[in-house]
Amino acid sequence: MNLKTLRVLQSHQRLAGAMLVASLCTSPLAHAGATFKIDETKWISIGAGLRTSFAAIEDIAGRDGGKWSKDFDLNNIRLYVNGQLFEYLKLEFNTECENCSDGGDLRVLDAIGKFEFNQYLNVWFGRMLVAADRAELNGPFYQNVFEFNKTPFYPSDFSGESNEAGRFGRDDGVQFWGTLIPSGRLTYVAGVFDGLDDSRANQDDNLLYAARLSFNFLNIEENPGYYTSSTYYGKAGDILTLAAAFQYQDDGAGTIVDPADFFGTSVDLLFEKVLPNEGVFTFEGEYKYFNLEDISFATLSDPTCFCMFEGDSYTATALYLFPQKVWIGQFQPYVRYTNVDPQNSSERDEIEAGVNYVIDGHNARVSLFYEHGDIATEGLDYRPGVREDEVSAVKLGLQIQL
Repeated sequence: MNLKTLRVLQSHQRLAGAMLVASLCTSPLAHAGATFKIDETKWISIGAGLRTSFAAIEDIAGRDGGKWSKDFDLNNIRLYVNGQLFEYLKLEFNTECENCSDGGDLRVLDAIGKFEFNQYLNVWFGRMLVAADRAELNGPFYQNVFEFNKTPFYPSDFSGESNEAGRFGRDDGVQFWGTLIPSGRLTYVAGVFDGLDDSRANQDDNLLYAARLSFNFLNIEENPGYYTSSTYYGKAGDILTLAAAFQYQDDGAGTIVDPADFFGTSVDLLFEKVLPNEGVFTFEGEYKYFNLEDISFATLSDPTCFCMFEGDSYTATALYLFPQKVWIGQFQPYVRYTNVDPQNSSERDEIEAGVNYVIDGHNARVSLFYEHGDIATEGLDYRPGVREDEVSAVKLGLQIQL
């Protein structure tokens, strides 16, 4: 294997690993799985989910690196449990098999104690999804395409396999959510979390603050808690929701000798229209801006740096669900474009086109798609001077959820 192929393969592995971590961010909807009633106030629900895929990627196999790789993968295997102890007290516990293709270890995703009082104020304690963009709050099973959003990650996702700033898009903390007006159109979620712990740049043990605000212009999205979805396959009627999120932490990036404050913000839009022929058009877009205050070029190349991404990025996806049923499902062709523009490294982008075969909404779907670009090859390496070739990939994914 030559040096170029090795670098491309390592970059693919870094991005795939980070996308796996990112794709762990979800919780089951209330109707998923089986619900068992204990008495008038107590109940428990149990569910499971599986996502598995095949990928063929250009120029990362063979002795000279000129062959297409061909690999099967178990992207997600999870079990999740929800329950109610009393009228206002609930529990959520979800697990995920990390690195399942290599044997895997069972990991805790969510462990949340929930005080849910009314539509205006609810309080969650424990390990949970940090308030962020729609993609983070969708998780893998409630995206409109198979692969996770490829814009840069917030700290709790970017932390990878370590636990410096959370894990799997989650962190330990407290979060408040609800609606700000009686109609339910204006919703909020805000929380305080550990963020980057005091083992690196954050020697003062500063906390991370996060919030998200969204407004439903048409029909109101209905999801458990503050979770979201990127399509309702027309079953929720016409949707137009605009949302903004931010996260901030003093000394939330950098190194011990060169700490930097982290600030990240994002704006996302979901539009879904049921057409007169009963077909469904869906558009989702997102813009992100991350800033690491006063970080030096030398620090960016320090292997101990929690440097993350700094700059702008955006992504947009358009889908059309055909109304006609073909055998047991409906076809949903789509196209997605993503652009990532780091402040201190090379710009990278990717075009994706494919088709979903929707059998039972988010509970059963097959996706076949093609990707071309350099987001995968350059991965999460945002150091100065990084540049890799654009490559193509063909992938097939299956997700099943009970």
